[in-house]
Amino acid sequence: MDEFYREDLVAEEEKYDGHIIRVTEQLVKLPDGREAHRDVVYHSGAVAILALTDDNKMILERQWRAPVQALTLEIPAGKVDNRDGDVFDTAKRELNEETRMQADHWEKIAGFYTSIGFSDEYMDLYLATGLTPVTDELPQDDDESIDLLFMTFDEVTELFRTGQLNDAKTLMAYFYWQTMQEK
Repeated sequence: MDEFYREDLVAEEEKYDGHIIRVTEQLVKLPDGREAHRDVVYHSGAVAILALTDDNKMILERQWRAPVQALTLEIPAGKVDNRDGDVFDTAKRELNEETRMQADHWEKIAGFYTSIGFSDEYMDLYLATGLTPVTDELPQDDDESIDLLFMTFDEVTELFRTGQLNDAKTLMAYFYWQTMQEK
């Protein structure tokens, strides 16, 4: 069945190689024999963390995002890189760097492609509970300016209802939290 849909790579030309992404233009052969171009963004992968405090508040970060020219509300997240042994190490590092917290309990919620139409970025979403302040603070990214918010389920639901929650990973975490509330 896959062969009916498969596109074969004919050529690939690198257009950009930066700090976070690598971009190529591909020439592919379609199943019917025609050729087409594909722009592809390669990414090392990422993690996101639904961090819930002992009093059942979600940690959100308010920060400026240049691509959308807006202040956003997001859960803690970050890029997998060579500092980490694996994706779980990335989650622990990002929670430390961005919230100055550590978790006693971790649970993988899901893994997903963030924008499958043009990027291979794969993100692992974790639940972190049993939060306590870290004893060893890792250095924060010097180009980030983050404010932490601790919000109840009802407060986050109001953000969702009023269209103020529009980041995909954060929405996925909120919907998971919603299922937790229903149990």
